[in-house]
Amino acid sequence: MDHLRNLRPDEIATLRSQACRADDWNQVWVPEVFDIEYVNHVRFSGVVKLGAFRKVFTLPGGLVKHSGLRHVTLHNCTLGDNVLIENVQNYIANYRIGDDCFIQNINVMLVEGKATFGNNVEVSVLNETGGREVPIYDGLSASLAYIIALYRHRPALIERLRDMITAYTEGIASTEGTVGDKVKIVNTGTIRNVKIGDYATIENSARLENGSVNSKREAPVFIGDSVIAQDFIVSSGAKIADAAKIIRCFIGQACQVTHNFSAHDSLLFSNCAFENGEACAIFAGPFTVSMHKSSLLIAGMYSFLNAGSGSNQSNHMYKLGPIHQGIVERGSKTTSDSYILWPARIGAFSLVMGRHHHHSDTSDIPFSYLIEKDDETYLVPGINLRSVGTIRDAQKWPKRDKRTDPDRLDMINYNLLSPYTIQKMLKAVDILKNLQALVGETSEIYYYQNTRIKGSSLRNALNFYGMAINKFFGNSLIKRLEGTTYCSMEEVWEQLRPTESKGSGEWLDLAGLILPREPLEALLQDIEQGEIASLEDVECFFRLVHGRYYSLEWTWAYEMIERYYGVDLRSISAAEIIELVRRWQECVIRLDEMLYEDARKEFSLTSMIGFGVDGSNKEKQQDFEGVRGDFVNNPFVIAVQEHIVNKRALGDELIERLKPLV
Repeated sequence: MDHLRNLRPDEIATLRSQACRADDWNQVWVPEVFDIEYVNHVRFSGVVKLGAFRKVFTLPGGLVKHSGLRHVTLHNCTLGDNVLIENVQNYIANYRIGDDCFIQNINVMLVEGKATFGNNVEVSVLNETGGREVPIYDGLSASLAYIIALYRHRPALIERLRDMITAYTEGIASTEGTVGDKVKIVNTGTIRNVKIGDYATIENSARLENGSVNSKREAPVFIGDSVIAQDFIVSSGAKIADAAKIIRCFIGQACQVTHNFSAHDSLLFSNCAFENGEACAIFAGPFTVSMHKSSLLIAGMYSFLNAGSGSNQSNHMYKLGPIHQGIVERGSKTTSDSYILWPARIGAFSLVMGRHHHHSDTSDIPFSYLIEKDDETYLVPGINLRSVGTIRDAQKWPKRDKRTDPDRLDMINYNLLSPYTIQKMLKAVDILKNLQALVGETSEIYYYQNTRIKGSSLRNALNFYGMAINKFFGNSLIKRLEGTTYCSMEEVWEQLRPTESKGSGEWLDLAGLILPREPLEALLQDIEQGEIASLEDVECFFRLVHGRYYSLEWTWAYEMIERYYGVDLRSISAAEIIELVRRWQECVIRLDEMLYEDARKEFSLTSMIGFGVDGSNKEKQQDFEGVRGDFVNNPFVIAVQEHIVNKRALGDELIERLKPLV
């Protein structure tokens, strides 16, 4: 914006002739070169500063409109260059509007009092009646929200974090709202106490109150038809459209909330997708997906979830109110018409089928099925490890990361096998073996955490978990030794030595971020003691520990390999390493063969029902292949076959490098 000046008398006369009015013309400021012909039917109130009007906007259909002001009342506003504002039914008050903005046919846009733009709004996640409120702010990450929501046993920590968010909020609170550069706002009703970032589009929306639209050039935000949003923060790259309603919500980066979805008191983090249904007091970690009209997610914590149609939970047992909560750990699915009565906790990468009323806790039994039979919950441990769907999910999540903002709020670890899931499997093996020892190996039914486990399922689970554990430890070992030719075992031992002092012990999943408990505990103590006093430092910790994941993972794997196989990696022989690699090859190939056979089921005669509707069996086959392709040429099947070949070759290559040292 050029240097501003007061209007000259002749310019005031010209503006009056163009149906403009001002409470005080001395409070209207314009650039040295003022494009006066583009200002018509404008009412000026308070201090109003105008920019240049030199560019044009080309609209869909080819209509060209010149920047300028037409039919608008402005009160205490500062406008950048080349802004078009027209047909404002009421007024725009207390806003600083950036360059190249297009604002047309809105009702009212104002800031009233000292606004915080949705920051420090308390969102009652997990417990509708309160107790786990998370105060939201512009840079909230899933990991920080996880701590604030769940670590209520550390009140000093929560108080410190609340103080940090309050301090941030006080720093951005203002009596003036901002609209960034190249923002488009058209056919919209009320915008009250909302700050809007660069390149945002707000189109045909109904009402936005007390919020932030944190749009960026690299990741624009779109807010569309009939949207109602109140007490909210929308992060970069998000889309809210099609009559969605969000009340007291944080919307993460690249989230999509559309098609009449309604959410209140919920946190929806990166890459979530919600359509048609309803969310109430949920903590939706990255990649939580619910697409169907009849689905209700309530009072639960999820991440990497796929909710089937009619999925439902209850947090109310009609006694003391809606006070119950549940956790569905990462990577799980709920089938159509599934139901869970909270409280319950579902282990990672599990499938929930049917209706479950018995408050199960399967958090130490990952990759399982929970199936309803005769009103009882049957647990099938480890079965999901052989499911082609599980592997497909793990492959698709990184490809579906739609974040284009270089400043990512959520640290997301996509690994299917990690210290977090492997420690669960090791626990599961101990639990299942203890059940066998207590009840007997020939028992037909075992009971665990309000579930039933068939004897055959338990025995199969020990096999599945064993293969997955061997696969992970082998992966870690081979990765550590790759790309180097060794002249002595001393060089091998040196390469195997961990470079991170931390990483031992228990690992946690902080809503997408997988990390050891030890460094997290150090962070929390530093916050409690006041040594870390800024949100930037907290989020920096999450970024750093995420970046060090593989070195931290190896520290954990190093100790667990020694314990699991009974070897000493400081003096292990080449022959012992070769034996571990061959065991790894066997397990990887067996798991891949299971996936291969699971994929084959999708090409069975049963899957062809409904194809070739008016033809012969041959035409049924041809119709099926015309739509779905054939099994041999299916991309996933080809990938599994290539994976078998590549992993066998990878193991053989390491064995050849180690043979001279035997």
